[in-house]
Amino acid sequence: MCIELSWLSPEHQECSLKHIHVTCAIIENDGFILAAQRSASMSLPLKWEFPGGKIDHGETPEECLQRELSEELGIQVCLEKSLPLSTHNYPNFVITLYPFVCTITSGEIVLHEHTAISWLQPTELHSLDWAEADVPVIETYLAEWGLCSR
Repeated sequence: MCIELSWLSPEHQECSLKHIHVTCAIIENDGFILAAQRSASMSLPLKWEFPGGKIDHGETPEECLQRELSEELGIQVCLEKSLPLSTHNYPNFVITLYPFVCTITSGEIVLHEHTAISWLQPTELHSLDWAEADVPVIETYLAEWGLCSR
């Protein structure tokens, strides 16, 4: 939350929260969706998320997602469809997620940053303790495929 302080000059009244732009992959395989658990040493420790990462300067979201999945999981994917952006306000930062529905085209999953993965049916996605920013992405994904949530 940002509070405007009238005694500050206009250039200092902007919100001081860091805003990060992050891609995420909803990886489908034979009716199942991949969820990845963040490690205990990461921010939002042990929360579940769709894998992906921060978009580097000059990089497109699509390039970022390909790079991040290669680095984090050792896989290459085909980006089938993009979903609407989703912005979430955490207490210390703001995150905008760029979600893509994907399928694995090559590689075997090797965990380089995450603690665990789980393959779930779409209707089982809510059974995990997700990072708050990913929950609206789940809702959008389920709605896109006409599936009921919760």
